[in-house]
Amino acid sequence: MIQGEDDQIRILVTGSSGLVGQAIQHIIETCSDARFARRPNETWIFATSKDADLRDEKQTQDLFDRVKPTHVIHLAAFVGGLFRNMSQKATFYHSNALLNQNVIHTAHTHNVTKLVSCLSTCIFPDKTTYPITEEMVHAGEPHVSNYGYAYAKRMVDVMNRAYHEQYGSNFTSVIPTNIFGPHDNYHLEDSHVIPGLIHKCYLAKRNGTPFVIGGSGTPLRQFIYSRDLAKLFIWVLREYDSVKPIILSVPEEDEISIKKVAESIATAMEFEGPVVWDTTRSDGQYKKTASNAKLSNLFPEFEFTPFEQALKESVDWFIENYESVRK
Repeated sequence: MIQGEDDQIRILVTGSSGLVGQAIQHIIETCSDARFARRPNETWIFATSKDADLRDEKQTQDLFDRVKPTHVIHLAAFVGGLFRNMSQKATFYHSNALLNQNVIHTAHTHNVTKLVSCLSTCIFPDKTTYPITEEMVHAGEPHVSNYGYAYAKRMVDVMNRAYHEQYGSNFTSVIPTNIFGPHDNYHLEDSHVIPGLIHKCYLAKRNGTPFVIGGSGTPLRQFIYSRDLAKLFIWVLREYDSVKPIILSVPEEDEISIKKVAESIATAMEFEGPVVWDTTRSDGQYKKTASNAKLSNLFPEFEFTPFEQALKESVDWFIENYESVRK
């Protein structure tokens, strides 16, 4: 458990300029729910790559020396789209392994009380049964397209357990499913499905052209709103004390097809032109269903934002901030 409300707590968030970091900052600054709101004894420090290159051991140590965190939410990662993951596997492994090793070891040497790292569902085996559970992290090889990144992320779980067993460290990790929301990466060739489709639909409406989507739209995915995920990160930091990772996801029954996602984006964007499915493009994996049974058991009262509402808020934010978004 996080220290009592009389103790002074300094929480460092790495990688805070990204989708999840921005969402955590938004919740901490605006949420009125005491379970997630900033507490009087908390100081939150949101760090970016401008503050330190966490691949560098000295810069990592200097950041911890300056901030003196008691708790850390570790979001920073070296990331890229499918093409970069496939063509730069060594770089993705090396950069992420260095980054994660530096943060975890420095958290240990600075006597950090609690460290929560962010993993990804891509770490799970390519060939598996569904639904995916936390116990399957090391049960087989990840997909060949991103095994450099995936194995580096898996090592976070290995390090968490090793530091716990040798030093008693309270280090853990979370595994979110597909995240979307304000401050996402909207680059057309290097983004995830929802931000990419939002940008495509915006351009189609602006230019009076069809909204063209690759594939058939049949694959199913579980999407989690970044601001819901931010609340769950805060809950994990304060309440979840197992070294074992926990999947943060909407329930299995809330899986939604890419076709439904695209239709919902068109509605939220008030796009009235033709929607075209380019079936010459690959659909990719049909489903990657993850179980949220562990989360539901530990935090049964948590309420996820309805998908249509979360998507509308995301689309509205994109339109309002179009000139400055990552695109």
